[in-house]
Amino acid sequence: MAPNIETAGHASPAVHPGLITLPSTFAVAETTERLARVIESKGLTVFCRIDHAANATSAGLSMRPTVVLIFGNARGGTPLMQAQPTLGIDLPLKALAWEDASGGTWLSYNDPAWLASRHGLDSGVPAVVALREALGAMTRAATMP
Repeated sequence: MAPNIETAGHASPAVHPGLITLPSTFAVAETTERLARVIESKGLTVFCRIDHAANATSAGLSMRPTVVLIFGNARGGTPLMQAQPTLGIDLPLKALAWEDASGGTWLSYNDPAWLASRHGLDSGVPAVVALREALGAMTRAATMP
């Protein structure tokens, strides 16, 4: 499966199989907030927000803005884990908002089709296709005006 990187005027980040990366027109903090609002508006739960840059600062280190949101819902994840319990290592879902060296903001997340394949499931299963479409819509809404 080919990696998916949409650049829309940004320099492309490194390509990583199974990772979808979108440029954001907003700073990391705003991208993260926008994504959290979209996630919650769709009935999902944001379980955790990890601010890697703040954690680095607390350790006396510096890091460009980098925030992970961990999110999901049992109605979506449980059927996938029932089909293949090892998917639990990759669920709940995660999205990473990060700033590159030139100040551009990116939003990255694992491609559900890649996750399915990684765990031996058919990526064409309706639940996987629906999840891929939903994640695509939510991340586009968070990164575009």
